[in-house]
Amino acid sequence: MTTLVDLSRTLDPANRELVPEAYKALETVLAPKIHYLRPGGEGRDRMTDIFGCPPEHLPNQEGWGEDWLTEMNTHCGTHVDAPLHSGSLIEGKPARTISDIDLSELYRPGMVLDVRPWARPGEAIPIEALEQAIAATGREVRQGDALLLRTGQERYQPKDPEFFNYPGMSGDGTRYLTGLGATVLGTDAMAWDRPFPVMKAAYEKTGDPRELWDGHFAIADKEAFIIQQLDNLAALPPAGFEVGFFPIKLPRTSASPCRVVAFLND
Repeated sequence: MTTLVDLSRTLDPANRELVPEAYKALETVLAPKIHYLRPGGEGRDRMTDIFGCPPEHLPNQEGWGEDWLTEMNTHCGTHVDAPLHSGSLIEGKPARTISDIDLSELYRPGMVLDVRPWARPGEAIPIEALEQAIAATGREVRQGDALLLRTGQERYQPKDPEFFNYPGMSGDGTRYLTGLGATVLGTDAMAWDRPFPVMKAAYEKTGDPRELWDGHFAIADKEAFIIQQLDNLAALPPAGFEVGFFPIKLPRTSASPCRVVAFLND
């Protein structure tokens, strides 16, 4: 028997109201606005307008349920980044978009790398931590594996300032994982790189462009798919499971919200 474990965050529009003022610009990557049309209200009105019938001709004078989503980024909630998100050229070739990725590439053997002992808010996770977390799983990384970083961020919600001050990945750390053969890189943090204010401050201090978004830019050297805002990694074993990252079928986009499901064989 197979047990399914949901690793996705809920795209709850209520979270938009909880975001601290300093991070309001990030609302569209947390949740969409949802306008709910209920069967006994606007859903009924929509149906009577379309069919030209009175409410009395509908069962219980109700129409259908319908919902309108607005202000939704393709990088909203738990989502998969296509290579195009990291640049127009990946490994010297035109970058692939979401609609170029076969589902088989997003259904992979998974490993949970528990880096919580080394994760520090706003800092890059050291390669030494990745090495030790891999060793703790009891197996080596294989070509095509999905590596899921458990940083401990899943305990925070958008109402918490800590949600936005997460541990991230450097370019060197990202290249280390792709160099081992990983083709899917996931994290329970809001984003893969260090927080934007941290990168900006480091760049302003040093003038070094390598401080800017180096974790994502590393994908240009070795293609991989990045998954952000994972949840419930505590429910998984270190290894021995399959995981699927199923995106909405959007044409030519740089990302898509996805339902992430782990499959555990009993």
